[in-house]
Amino acid sequence: MRAQLIDIAFSDKRTIRVKQVDQPHLDNPLHFHDHCELVWIQQSTGKRIIGDHVDQFSAGDLLLMGPGLPHVWHNDTPEDGSARSRAIVVYFHPEFLLSLSDEPTYKQSVGSLLEHASRGLQIHGQTRKAVTLLLEKITATEGLAKILCLLQIIELLTSADDYRLLASFGYKSNYDQKDNARIQQVYAYLINHFNTDISLETIAGVANLSPNAFCRYFKSKTQKSFVQLLHEIRIGHACKLLQNEQYSIAEICYQCGYNNLTNFNKFFKQLKNCTPTEFRRQLQ
Repeated sequence: MRAQLIDIAFSDKRTIRVKQVDQPHLDNPLHFHDHCELVWIQQSTGKRIIGDHVDQFSAGDLLLMGPGLPHVWHNDTPEDGSARSRAIVVYFHPEFLLSLSDEPTYKQSVGSLLEHASRGLQIHGQTRKAVTLLLEKITATEGLAKILCLLQIIELLTSADDYRLLASFGYKSNYDQKDNARIQQVYAYLINHFNTDISLETIAGVANLSPNAFCRYFKSKTQKSFVQLLHEIRIGHACKLLQNEQYSIAEICYQCGYNNLTNFNKFFKQLKNCTPTEFRRQLQ
């Protein structure tokens, strides 16, 4: 498996493609493509990587991603054993929007949206509610009506302020076809074993590199250390578990791979600017 350029089955820059996903698992590998991608997760939970950003995802997630931004969704296994992933995905080329008008205000607002999308844009609040209503509508339309739905969505997004940028400022993809099998293997190993004690030697072995070579390689590709990524995966999973009050803080600590509450609290506060107890209180 490798971070790969995905062919999304159409090459015309003047049209759009709408895809409805309904399958047991989200099964694309770490990938990128030369179109923008608007994704609404209707049903599914798990972990996602967008550029150098790692987080949990769940039903209701709405993201806009620009061309060339590596991304992957990895499903969690539900506690009851059931699994289903449903989503609506819209693909369009940036030039499709930019070629519609030379009016300066239009060019500026659309250009700014595309710049933000290059880091991954997660939409919240009333904007998310309005956009998802249009996404429900776009799946049942064709021709001009479908294009008008997308333009309504773009208009909402260009004027919205209830969003967050995901990949870090200045993030640049370093992915190529030669080496990225290693990164995919490392991501998959960390996501599947984050709750165990993973040594540098172990993860370097997954990449078939020496520990020192692995540290340099991983930093050059992801712009962060493997330890930082591991903590982000663990704390993201902790945030999910904290929503369920049947788990105590201590139980969550050990389920996420930490050996003591002191370390768990320290890394949680570093990443979330609050303690696990405060985070749960905020949810309530």
